[in-house]
Amino acid sequence: MENQKQFGINDVVEMKKPHPCGENRWKVIRLGMDIRIKCLGCDHSVLIPRKEFTRKLKKILEKHEQ
Repeated sequence: MENQKQFGINDVVEMKKPHPCGENRWKVIRLGMDIRIKCLGCDHSVLIPRKEFTRKLKKILEKHEQ
């Protein structure tokens, strides 16, 4: 588990596959067992399990400053 990407609320992330609207930048808006991310292109939000999210996450583009 040492290669786990650290992400937090309000971080902007890039997923492996783009959203159907063409945008590939997502904002993390909820953390828990499931993670809710919002597309920055069309504002559509998706709730996905944490395990699936970490598998599909490509990279963290912007870290939100606490």
